[in-house]
Amino acid sequence: MELELRHLRAVRAIADTGSLTKAAAALGLAQPALSAQLRRIEKALGGPLFERDHTGARPTPLGELVLERARVVLPAVSELQQEAVRFANACGPMERFRLGGTHGPLLGGLVDRLVTAHPNAPVSTYTSWSEAEVASQLVDGRLDFALIGVCGESPPPASDRLTWQVIGVDPVFVMLPESHPLAAERELDLAALSAECWADVPGDGCFADCFVSACARAGFSPASVYETDTASVVHLVQVGRAIGLCRATFPPVPGLVTRPLAGTPLSWRHLLGWHPRSAAAVSAAGAVSGHTVAAYADAVGRSESYSGWLATHPGFGPAG
Repeated sequence: MELELRHLRAVRAIADTGSLTKAAAALGLAQPALSAQLRRIEKALGGPLFERDHTGARPTPLGELVLERARVVLPAVSELQQEAVRFANACGPMERFRLGGTHGPLLGGLVDRLVTAHPNAPVSTYTSWSEAEVASQLVDGRLDFALIGVCGESPPPASDRLTWQVIGVDPVFVMLPESHPLAAERELDLAALSAECWADVPGDGCFADCFVSACARAGFSPASVYETDTASVVHLVQVGRAIGLCRATFPPVPGLVTRPLAGTPLSWRHLLGWHPRSAAAVSAAGAVSGHTVAAYADAVGRSESYSGWLATHPGFGPAG
């Protein structure tokens, strides 16, 4: 029997879990099948790789040697696969644009501009609430560019492997129905909203914790927070079940208003990302960056409440 990558993955899974039963579950195999596979691996390598008893499985000296090599080989093969995908896409000018994004106001604007500027290049989109998932698609070469947002000054995902450009910095506004008693105010104190229920879009960054902390500084704990998709956030605000948390560039919705919070306790950075060694970085990063900046400027211009607020709040808006 020749040793294969799947055999190394099985050995590593057994070592990581300390149990054939747990390793089999992690690998999606039946435990007897994994035991039989381990016996074949040990026969091919010349000796037992694990000592097994009622407490679990522990590597033998031979097992430690194999594990040491496996921990080098498996990541190297994974990186080779990623590099091969990027290389396969690195020939000639951009013939397509594969865009990813979290739920925000800029992706549609970027698609519109790219389709206009490159009418013969297909544009596809992939969206997720998870910034980390979108970033992993960039790392793997499945996306060319991604638009995400991060809370405050928190670092973007995979910042050691991807290039991230700050497009703009928004304060976080609140979304109210026009009939709300505070809808006519130019600016709202967070404490004045202590009795409200809240709605926002989920994410895997620190925004939820930062919001709770901001409420605590204002002297209250939010009664409830509905984390749901953008359309449901808008609906909950329209029917008076909650007030929404949104970026200041959130597009206008009939019957709703957006208002800034006094002191700007929460902020949001819009980021455009790409892999620095991808075909996209070589042939199109500058152009896509320009289109994204323009899409952000359009989003700012559509919000009267934000445009007026920016005039007296330097440090926000388009990145300088």
